[in-house]
Amino acid sequence: MVKLYHSPHSRSSGVHSLLRLMGKETDVDIQIVHIKRQGGLGQGDPSNPHPEGKVPLLEVEGGYIRERGAIMLWLTDHYDSALGRGPNHPARGNYLSWLFYYGNVVEPILYLTYLDMADNKMVYEWCRDQATMFQQIENALKKHQFLVDDTLSAADILVSAPFQWFPDLIPETGLVRDWFDRCMAAQDTQFIDSYDAEQMKVLGLPSLEEIYEDA
Repeated sequence: MVKLYHSPHSRSSGVHSLLRLMGKETDVDIQIVHIKRQGGLGQGDPSNPHPEGKVPLLEVEGGYIRERGAIMLWLTDHYDSALGRGPNHPARGNYLSWLFYYGNVVEPILYLTYLDMADNKMVYEWCRDQATMFQQIENALKKHQFLVDDTLSAADILVSAPFQWFPDLIPETGLVRDWFDRCMAAQDTQFIDSYDAEQMKVLGLPSLEEIYEDA
């Protein structure tokens, strides 16, 4: 049995999008859970076995996998998906590098930028800065259409995900903007957004529009 613990409009939405692109959405049991959210919304959920009460969490035969990169790696390997790059694929190393680069560099930099903390010298020594991060993405895109090669991969879904929340951080034109647009066009974002909006109602939470209006 494979089960994804998911909360709408959260970090787990990208994993749901990956499952849909893989055609495995009905092969994995998706369990909707509460999580604590910014602004005091939401709550803990005793049905969520994640040790920190977060999502996503993947349950596999009684064991658990957390962190998006690890979950996406397991899913694409397990289902031998074209969105992954299997152990014998020549681009395997590049694929693994981008999955881990996301958690170690991309997400920390974006959130520290959002919090106006990214210019701290210690932060740069730890995980680089936004300009360096974007340069690395551009360097990859000078070689091929997507991060790993010329075909969409789970790494693109993962790395592009936070820019849906922080679109103003992406340059208005250029390689990164074009790549982001390709990533969005390849996914069924309308379905995922509608699904998550309906699940917000089920959980008794306001819509994203209402949340932003009150912000």
